[in-house]
Amino acid sequence: MPKDKIEDLHRRLDEVKVGGGPERIAKQHEAGKMTARERIEGLLDPGSFVELGTFVEHRCSYFDMDKVKPPGEGVVTGYGKIEGRLVYIFAQDFTVMGGSLGEMHAEKICQVQDLALKSGAPLIGINDSGGARIQEGIDSLNGYGEIFKRNTWASGVIPQISLIMGPCAGGAVYSPALTDFVFMVEGTSQMFITGPQVIKAATGEEITHEELGGSDIHNRESGVAHFKAESEEKCFQLLRELLTYIPSSSRVDPPQGDSEDSADRESQELNEIIPPNPNLGYDVKDVIKTILDHESFFEVHREFAANLVVGFGRLDGRSVGVVANQPKKLAGCLDIDGADKASRFIRFCDAFNIPILTLVDTPGYLPGTRQEHGGIIRHGAKLPYAYSEATVPKVTLILRKAYGGAYLAMCSKAVGADQVFAWPSAEIAVMGPEGAANIIFRKEISQAVDPEDERKGKIDLYKEQFAHPYVAAARGYVDSVIEPKYTRPTVVKAIEALLAKEEQRPCKKHGIIPL
Repeated sequence: MPKDKIEDLHRRLDEVKVGGGPERIAKQHEAGKMTARERIEGLLDPGSFVELGTFVEHRCSYFDMDKVKPPGEGVVTGYGKIEGRLVYIFAQDFTVMGGSLGEMHAEKICQVQDLALKSGAPLIGINDSGGARIQEGIDSLNGYGEIFKRNTWASGVIPQISLIMGPCAGGAVYSPALTDFVFMVEGTSQMFITGPQVIKAATGEEITHEELGGSDIHNRESGVAHFKAESEEKCFQLLRELLTYIPSSSRVDPPQGDSEDSADRESQELNEIIPPNPNLGYDVKDVIKTILDHESFFEVHREFAANLVVGFGRLDGRSVGVVANQPKKLAGCLDIDGADKASRFIRFCDAFNIPILTLVDTPGYLPGTRQEHGGIIRHGAKLPYAYSEATVPKVTLILRKAYGGAYLAMCSKAVGADQVFAWPSAEIAVMGPEGAANIIFRKEISQAVDPEDERKGKIDLYKEQFAHPYVAAARGYVDSVIEPKYTRPTVVKAIEALLAKEEQRPCKKHGIIPL
């Protein structure tokens, strides 16, 4: 090979790898952000990255674009490994025309999307872009559409993960929204459909980028983001941890390793965790962490809809998904946001062969006009839909309250639980004792000499007859009432026994979830 050919290759590679140049790279660093290539290097195993589309160029000639040659078209694409596992990746380069997306920028992303789907490997997208490349007009918009289509095709087939590490605005936000998990970085990540300037022009409202679409807003209020990190390095650590719980595609089982935590471990503390007063709360995360392998709980959507807790964990080294009511927040009631959060998580677990453990302590759906007018009927229906649709092993444990429609929605036998267990503290009924007694014994209470004393007596009577798990157990709706300290070995054995289960659904194109 002639030496000049080799030298020309290296010169071209150097031009591409320098991105927008030293000045723009310095500005990126001043903003507390890495460059696209630094991010890929920081996330992937050392030396594993293979770049694709290195020398791709746009073909736009409008607005003097024929005189502009953005290195790498403003996006770095390829594949590599994380802890030895193949992943495909793209990283938008904000130093090159603000990471704006044009026709060939989109084509590079589509190429790695296609390869990830063919290969059965996770797709990771690092978003840091000013939006569509306006000079390319409709070609830019078409590029977004091609990306959205592929996000949808890949949904439920391979894990799709979005890292928002800068601005992500306008149509660009829909690709992350179509993926499975969205990570954001405090202070430098923003997502919004219309920016502060447009909002001010349209409505007169003044708001900052961070107040409109920062990491706090999307993790706590909107639920668009699932994870928040204080730095890009911490974000990479979180992503790498997430991958230890999920498989590379729907065609394979989740990762499994050896556990140093005995599957037969008893937990005496669980016998004491439920307060004697049924109106007092407790932290269901203490229950979750005690049941799972030591220090294996990885919470998802931690700040959003905190009345429901979802996340991954391990039982005897095996990956499981956990859904639990949180009595510390809204008494564990189900609401619009909680139903959305849990339903989406359940469907992810089902798509990727991850067994689901459900912990129940809920007095019902959250009452109020705001919930009713906001569509709690429609949103709340997503929960029984997701559970009924799921064919992975499903084990339910009723800790305390399980009332009415919320009892059914939280993976009861009726909506598809394979095995249901209950603690002796479980109360399974149409409603709580106070409300039930007021309805059933309305006449007796109103005609009593001392209505309040009569009411208390009827409440006690109702509790004696129904506020326990044994009526449900007698009907077969609960498989076994267990002493809390034996929960871990019981659940481990139940899921192990269900791993080979086969379950069919009616043949159809797809269901119509109440969105």
